[in-house]
This record gives sequence, C-alpha cells and structure tokens, in this order.
Amino acid sequence: MSRIELLSTDLTRLPVDAIVNAANSTLLGGGGVDGAIHRAAGPKLREECRSLKGCATGQARITAGYNLPARYVIHTVGPVWRGGGHGEAQLLASCYRASMALARAHGLRTIAFPAIACGAYGYPPDQAASVAITTLRECLAENPTIEKVYLVCWEPRVLAAYRAELARQLESLP
Repeated sequence: MSRIELLSTDLTRLPVDAIVNAANSTLLGGGGVDGAIHRAAGPKLREECRSLKGCATGQARITAGYNLPARYVIHTVGPVWRGGGHGEAQLLASCYRASMALARAHGLRTIAFPAIACGAYGYPPDQAASVAITTLRECLAENPTIEKVYLVCWEPRVLAAYRAELARQLESLP
C-alpha cells in the first residue's frame, strides 16, 4: 500500500510524471482543479485540449504539461452525482482505470490524482474515496512499473474521508 500516498497540497506544483485533471467534457478549462491546472499550464494546454475534441465521462486523454512541473496532464471526466443509482461508481472507477492505463502506456512512474468528482460534481467524498482507493490498488497490482500514486485532497472534509478510507483499507490487508 506504500505506493499510494495521501497529500494536502497544490496539485499544480507537484514534480511528478503526470497530474490528473478532473476535467469537464470539453477539456477546455473550468473551475476548481480544472481551472487551476489550465492557469498554471498556460495557454498551450487549452490549444492542445481543443484538438482532442472533448472526452466522455469515465474516459481519459493525455496532453503535455507545458508550464507545470508535471510532464503530462491526464484529463478525465468524472460523473455528476445523481444519488448513486445511475452508474456513478462504475464511471468513477473507469476514470481511475483509464488514467492509469494512459500512465502505463506512456511509461510513467509517478502520478497524482485529485479527488475526482468531489467538487462541483457533488460526489460524496467517503464514497469517492472507496472507489478511488479500491480501483487504484487493483491497477497497481496489475502494473508494477508505476512507483507512486499521490491522492491530493485540498478540502479538509475530503482529506478526512480519503484518510479514513486509506486507513480502513490498510487494516483489511492480509
């Protein structure tokens, strides 16, 4: 489990191979993490994102990092929370799997994720944490080349939910 680490920091300042953008389907920037990444990366990120023609929920796309310390940005579109009965958990897990697949395909060793869908999309942090950590553990078990996954949580209540889930899953290891 030491390959997953929880941080409370500015995602845009991490010197990792890739940071993950909790993007909207246009990939052209927005608020929250998405807006912060676009501002920090500079206008060339928006230009490259425009050429990608968007991204569906649960999928991911990769671009250069431009002015970020990260070499790449992996953009993924999380599900909007509609009560939990509309495939949200499967779509959120798909965000993590698709992002990890791109990391593997590009030979990346370090990747940092925000709490996908926990902001404007309204996903409950405790449920998002369970999906994120379970899915990332599965992906890491299948991919020994990824050395470290950082889960970056800015808001205290989101950080607390992710911390509790990480501790719960550590306790359940054989």
